[in-house]
Amino acid sequence: MTAASDTWTIARAADGARARALLARLAADAGVPVPDRARFLSALGTRLRRALASGGAELAVTAGADGRLRVALGGPEPWQYTLVCPSPVPGPLPRPDDTPLAEALLDADEDAAALLTELAETEELVRLHREELHQTNQGVLALHAELEAAARAQRALLDAERAARAEAEKARRLLTFLADASAALNASLDHEDIVRRLPELLVPGYARHVDVWLMDDERMPTEEPAAATMPALRTGRPQHAGSRPGGLPGVDDLPASALCPDRPLLCLPLGARTVQGVLTLVAPGERFDPDTTVMLLELARRAGTALDNARRYEQHRDVAEALQRAQLTDLPDTPGLALAARYLPATRGLNIGGDWYDAFSQPDGSVLAVIGDVTGHGLRAAVIMGQLRTALRAYAVEGNGPARILTLLHRMLRHQQPELYATCAIARFTPGEPDMVWAAAGHPPAVARGPEGEVRVLEAKPGIMLGVPLPYEYEEHTVELPTGSTVALYTDGLVERRSAGIDAGIDRLARAMGTLGPVDLDGAADALLKPMLHDSEHDDDICLLLCRTLPG
Repeated sequence: MTAASDTWTIARAADGARARALLARLAADAGVPVPDRARFLSALGTRLRRALASGGAELAVTAGADGRLRVALGGPEPWQYTLVCPSPVPGPLPRPDDTPLAEALLDADEDAAALLTELAETEELVRLHREELHQTNQGVLALHAELEAAARAQRALLDAERAARAEAEKARRLLTFLADASAALNASLDHEDIVRRLPELLVPGYARHVDVWLMDDERMPTEEPAAATMPALRTGRPQHAGSRPGGLPGVDDLPASALCPDRPLLCLPLGARTVQGVLTLVAPGERFDPDTTVMLLELARRAGTALDNARRYEQHRDVAEALQRAQLTDLPDTPGLALAARYLPATRGLNIGGDWYDAFSQPDGSVLAVIGDVTGHGLRAAVIMGQLRTALRAYAVEGNGPARILTLLHRMLRHQQPELYATCAIARFTPGEPDMVWAAAGHPPAVARGPEGEVRVLEAKPGIMLGVPLPYEYEEHTVELPTGSTVALYTDGLVERRSAGIDAGIDRLARAMGTLGPVDLDGAADALLKPMLHDSEHDDDICLLLCRTLPG
């Protein structure tokens, strides 16, 4: 199929009308949709009116084989338009002169009616789309509202979770501090040390300043406390003194203290059943936190218990030490033998009351030097020590030697105190004889120093401890001691430390014995204690008994 083309002269309005009507019919026959035809014809009409106003123009029309209808209008304002036709335009092209205007007008009305119908349908679709869009918008708005509500709920949940985590962390921190502080307070049995530790623990995290007011044995304050402290002492109830009520759980409110008018005070009784004193805290900030106050109340209760334990311990220790010292022997003045002794109570713990020394003359003129250590500590150990000391002297008066005395003591302790044990060493010195006879029951070995400075550890195997539930006969040992020799009898507190075994301590004692200069026996005792106790802290009480042979 070849392209058909023609050129029409547009000189009058009738020419333009016929050309427009002809092109409308060609477009309709070619199946061009009504909207496309309307747009084409509207543009064509506008150009034709302009061309007629300028004196006319030539209109070239071409129906191409590719299904396109091309229109070109000449004149002062050239114009072209291409119309895509679903169906081919039949050729040859008719002339505009053959087109009746009346039919063209009716055809234009039909096109207008079709366009209006399609426009109505389009408007209905637009209306439906508008309603659908409105409903969609309403749904979107509802969805946005739901999302916003969900976001607010999630933020609330996150805030609640953060608050819960903060509360849990705060509770964990308070409990950890309470546990650590309680351990620090209960680690000491010195009430002055406990009082010193309280400000160290509480300032500055929980208080700006801390005062500790203690009760004496007559249940009176050891110092004149602040006025806000007295109600806590009298009633045993915690008190809060501030310019406004604290609202703290379990705490009574008082007016502001004259000593600290700008910050609240918290006065907490130390102890539960028995008030040991009052802990007074100045708030670290504007107020005391309720949760922190609950922790401080518990800490004050535990601190009071620690103070009560410390006082009971000190009383118990003082009684045990007094009893212990009361039972220690005044050393005898005997010819041919010099004696010196030292007793030192333990500096840590309730380790008092088990060690003793003794020295006395027998009817035959010999001298028995005794050193011993009862297992356990405190008053009971001191009492048992006194019983052993008395029984030992009684057995010695009967003329028994060191081994026999230990055998009798072992039998007595095994039957009368089956759950208590003791170690003991007995040395016998006889005037005019160069030998020392000794026996031991599980006791550390004696250390002997010759007159020329040579040192020996008397390491003969000792017998079992006194009181072990086995029948046992102890043996005696003999060692030659030239005149001027010194023998050290001691308890394990002198040589045993937690950081080192007892053998290392015995070696250290032997070295210290070897370095003794020409000093009297009391000076020798002090000279030995100094290197042996250089750390100044020992967990057990200590007995040291030095025996030096002299010319007859």
